[in-house]
Amino acid sequence: MHNTRKITDDLTFLGVNDRRIALFENVFPVSRGVSYNSYLLKDEKTVLLDTVDKSAHDQFLENLAYALDGRKLDYLVVNHMEPDHAATIQDVVEKYPELKIVCNAKTQTMLKQFFSFDVDADTMIIKEGDVLETGKHKLTFIMAPMVHWPEAMVTYDVTDKILFSADAFGTFGALNGNIFADEVDFEKDWLDDARRYYTNIVGKYGAQVQALLKKASGVEISMICPLHGPIWRENLGWFIDKYQKWSTYEPEENTVLLIYGSVYGHTESAMDILAGKLADKGVKNIKVYDVSKTHYSEIVAEAFRCSHLVIGSISYNGGIFCNMETVLNDLKAHALKNRKVAIVENGTWAATASKQIKAMLETMGNMEVLEPTVTLKSALKDEQEEDLNKLADAIYSSMK
Repeated sequence: MHNTRKITDDLTFLGVNDRRIALFENVFPVSRGVSYNSYLLKDEKTVLLDTVDKSAHDQFLENLAYALDGRKLDYLVVNHMEPDHAATIQDVVEKYPELKIVCNAKTQTMLKQFFSFDVDADTMIIKEGDVLETGKHKLTFIMAPMVHWPEAMVTYDVTDKILFSADAFGTFGALNGNIFADEVDFEKDWLDDARRYYTNIVGKYGAQVQALLKKASGVEISMICPLHGPIWRENLGWFIDKYQKWSTYEPEENTVLLIYGSVYGHTESAMDILAGKLADKGVKNIKVYDVSKTHYSEIVAEAFRCSHLVIGSISYNGGIFCNMETVLNDLKAHALKNRKVAIVENGTWAATASKQIKAMLETMGNMEVLEPTVTLKSALKDEQEEDLNKLADAIYSSMK
């Protein structure tokens, strides 16, 4: 049985869902699963835009055969070679041997690395700005290197003004019948996953995303068809603005993210008290996370959302608490910058965490450390409440 959806009269959605997957890329928890999107354009020539993960092989081939309705497949456009979108390419080639694979030179090299069919005989190499005419439709190609692999590109349908955006504008989460963003409450139910997807998968490559956004701004876009998550046909500017902020490392909200590493709860208690003091001052949408409990991908996403970070860490083995160090290294790896940061440290006999945290922050871009640093000796004492008051004042003053 097929599971396809009409997007326009001649464009069909062939995407499939994976709700059994636990870890995307064997790293990121995806409690709501993920969708692998693929599209078929039926013109005088037929064009398949990307394939799907190997786990969805059977359903995808059934969808494709149904959508073709007995017609041959003329072209397969490969926008991105990551296996969650490309693993079934050889299966498609074997089933439709007359097709031509439309791709760039870097993609052709990767095809040879992944597969064993005669890649040179089956590929049509295109460059930036080349046009593929399929009848009434004209497809042109925009290179998007490092968004987020070096071969990545996007395809633009000049006729219908549709951007097939590869991994750009994607999100975690399986699709539940509604394939369009305007059919769901995206801000309530999808934005967190979209932010977590962008920041963790693409976040390091802000400059490259900016380059793609500038190229895309030169064409009129009526619809965005990504390789994960809902299709955009309304309110595109709202979501593009999110990408503008994320890719320039501009905070979405003037608010505070507090993250802590605590073994026996004393540092945790100080961070909760500080969060309450900030709330009393009127700060909204504060988030507090235990780095030993919350997956670092969620913390990375929240750090992109928030203007201010508070890092609370015990000293551990003469250094930063191990799970906190992992989070900080991940924030650095994803190029987070332009944040104001406060520090709370704790050490029973040698409080050294703040010094090392500051050294890590100095290796990141434009991370302003707020004073005072609060130092606990084992547990927060009543007389140290004033230290937390001063830190709350400093954070709040810097938010104005």
